[in-house]
Amino acid sequence: MVLLVDFKKFLLRGNVVDLAVAVVVGTAFTAVIKALVADILTPIIALIFGKPNFGALSFTINSSHFLYGDFVNNLITFVTVAVAMFFIVVEPLQALAARRTQVDPETKECPECTSAIPIGARRCPLCTAVIASAGGA
Repeated sequence: MVLLVDFKKFLLRGNVVDLAVAVVVGTAFTAVIKALVADILTPIIALIFGKPNFGALSFTINSSHFLYGDFVNNLITFVTVAVAMFFIVVEPLQALAARRTQVDPETKECPECTSAIPIGARRCPLCTAVIASAGGA
């Protein structure tokens, strides 16, 4: 019985549940990115370069047949997915994170321990350093 209780605690820990949610959301997001690449980016490539299927490309050396066209298709798919992920997900999230890390006007940095302290504080609560007031007192 103790084993079942421990297993239940393990399953209900925050990081296990967060990981499960991340896998499910990641799977759904994969479908969205694949659809973006297949339905939007691949036709754009076809407009520019012609038919974007290189599956039939091959060569033969000493009666060994090498089908490198499938590799080229998968390489193009990988690059387009990476480009889509960068410009649609990574770059906007980095811009959002940069906006969120702007200086908070209600806090200032302690000159001794560099922790964030309230703007009106006269003493740092972490290192107890005396903070000079803005008026120079």
